[in-house]
Formats: sequence, C-alpha cells, structure tokens
Amino acid sequence: MTKVTEVPFLIVGGGIGGLAAALGVAETGRSVHVLEQAKEFGEIGAGIQLAPNATAVLDKFGVLEAIREYAVFPKRLVLMDAFSGKELSALDLGGSFRERYGYPYLVLHRSDLHKVLLDACRANGRITLLTDQMVEHVENLGEKARVVCHDGTTYLTEAVIGADGLWSKTRRLFSDDKPVCSQYVAYRGTIPMSEITPHADLDDVIMWIGPHLHLVQYPVRRKELYNQVVVFKSFRYKEDSDDWGTPDELDEHFGACCPPVRNAVTYIQRQRRWPMYDREPIDNWTSGRITLLGDAAHPMLQYLAQGGCQALEDAACLTEMLRLHDTDVEKAFLAYQQERIPRTATVQRSARVWGDIIHADDPIAILLRNTIMEQRSPEDISHVDWLYSRRYN
Repeated sequence: MTKVTEVPFLIVGGGIGGLAAALGVAETGRSVHVLEQAKEFGEIGAGIQLAPNATAVLDKFGVLEAIREYAVFPKRLVLMDAFSGKELSALDLGGSFRERYGYPYLVLHRSDLHKVLLDACRANGRITLLTDQMVEHVENLGEKARVVCHDGTTYLTEAVIGADGLWSKTRRLFSDDKPVCSQYVAYRGTIPMSEITPHADLDDVIMWIGPHLHLVQYPVRRKELYNQVVVFKSFRYKEDSDDWGTPDELDEHFGACCPPVRNAVTYIQRQRRWPMYDREPIDNWTSGRITLLGDAAHPMLQYLAQGGCQALEDAACLTEMLRLHDTDVEKAFLAYQQERIPRTATVQRSARVWGDIIHADDPIAILLRNTIMEQRSPEDISHVDWLYSRRYN
C-alpha cells in the first residue's frame, strides 16, 4: 500500500528559488517540506550575478551577511567589443548607484549562494529538506493538494509551490508548452586566479560582444576563482540532437576575436555544453493550492543576468502575499501571480531583445548600438532602473 504523508506546505525543487521560497514560507510561521529530486542538495554551473533587486531579498531573508563572505563586489559592468578590443560602455556600481538602490551589485559562485541558502534552511526548525524525491504528478483536491513521486511516495498538503526549473513537471498543470531553444549554446566554468592573464580587471564584470557571440568574465569566491562563460549561436542546430554547438564551433566563432578574448577562450572547459532555452510567457501559473516560482514559471535567457534575481523576487513577493492573506492560501497565490506575471513576462521578453542587440551582425545595427553605448555616461542608470529598483517588504 502506498504511504501517504501529510505535510503543511510543500515546495518541489531545492534550487536557489526553492530554498529561498522555503525561507519565506517559514518566515510566515508555516512549516514547509522541500522535495529535491537529486540524491543530495547542490547547484551546478559557475558564477551568478545578483543585482540590488536580488540582494535586497537576500537581506530580507537574513542571509546577505553570510553571502558577503564569498561574494565579490564589482566596481563596474563593462561592455567591450570582442573584435576591436574597444570599451563600448560601462555602468558605475559605486557611489550614486549604491545610494539609489541601497543594496550592492555582487557576483559569486552559484554553489556558494546555494550553500548559504541551504545552511539557512537547515538551521530553521520549520523547514524539512528531503532528497531523492522525483515528483511525477501534482493535483488539486479542493481543500488539499496531492504530490506523487516516481517511487509512489505521496504527499497531501495545504499548498504546493513548483520550483522545479526549466523542465518543470509542475508546469504541465498550466501549460503544455515546451522550452524554446535559442540555438545558442554556452560553455562555462571557473579557473584559479593564478592562471589569469595580466589583462583581466578583477574589479569589473566584463562582457565582450560580437556577432552571434559573447564572453562574460568576473571573479568569484573572494577573488580566488575567475568565472568565464562563452556563448555563441550554432549554425548547425538540429532539434532533438546534441550534435551542434560543439567545441569546434566555439573555436570557429572566437578565432577572429581580439587577443584577450582568444586567450580567454583557451581556458574554457569544453566537457559540457549548455544549450540556451527559455519559454514564452504564460498568463496563468496558479490553480487553487498550486503555484509556480522561478524558472518553472518564467524561464528566461541569461542576457540580463536576471534569472536568479527574478526567482528571489518571486520568493519575496510570495512571502508578502502569504503574510497579507494569512490562512487563505488560494487568495495569496492569486495575488502573488497578479503581481509577478506582468513583471517577469517583461523581463523574459527584454532578455530576448537584449540578446539580439549584443549579438547583432548587421553593420548598421552594430554602428547604431555602439554609437549609443559610447555616448552614455557610466552613471546613467535609466536603462536598468526598472529592473533594479523593485522592492518587496
């Protein structure tokens, strides 16, 4: 006979968004279980950028000070031409930026952020963390919701938050859509700081851009490691195939770049490739006692560095609505959705547009972009203010 376990609140997915949501739910006085499909909690990938809209949330959940131990606080975001080597534009992250937003822009290793959130969850008596729980099915039952795992384990709960990422199974309750492949692929990783060439500026986040490609560089883990990500469009893309976006293509794309970029590419790890996906925004991700969060709700391309930031905003907003509506979980979930869908849809679409801008190959488009970029002041925050100024109580 299948064992049925009753739990107050349940989160599907133990990534950055899921753990932040668990801290938020616990903050409202509720007990919450987090189901992670892997055999242990962890985070893959390399660096992550957190703008003030995200660091404000981390402060709200009481983990910002712990994150400072690992983080690097860059002085500028810099846009460089990957072929000429010329600086196109920069955003100053000091003085007036800090004054405007009240919180810093920081970068760190994804695993360090995940560890801090995980430690905070483990230290919270209202949070139960469970691994090896592969969720297959989620459904509403009126006054309860039911979650069924691959091994038959079944949970009855007051509410479910689906934070199970790009390939979310919880999302199937709301949409039969599929992830959209951008035909771009990433190779990423970190290298010891001792291997960094003298050109690297360890106080900046640098994005080198060119037709159909870019390279991002910044230090992480107290400047002990250097994070690098190369992204390029594959002209050999094949649907449902892994035979595209290969290391050979990587070398073809970056072979004509300026010397600092070509040199950086030689350090890139080539064992694993990450195809770049997002999804079209949807106009509903809540049904009764079930809702979505993070990439399960609004997966986006990485060009605005807002995927993790928006998941953290989700967690903060959800916490606010659960506190506001007290015992009425369904009303809280609907209020959360009403607040979040317009904003996350805008960020999703804007990320696509920004990708088109930085990867432009038309000479006129490149000239126009570069002219605009070169004329802006490093203190000009007008193009990011809508992103970074959002706050949740």
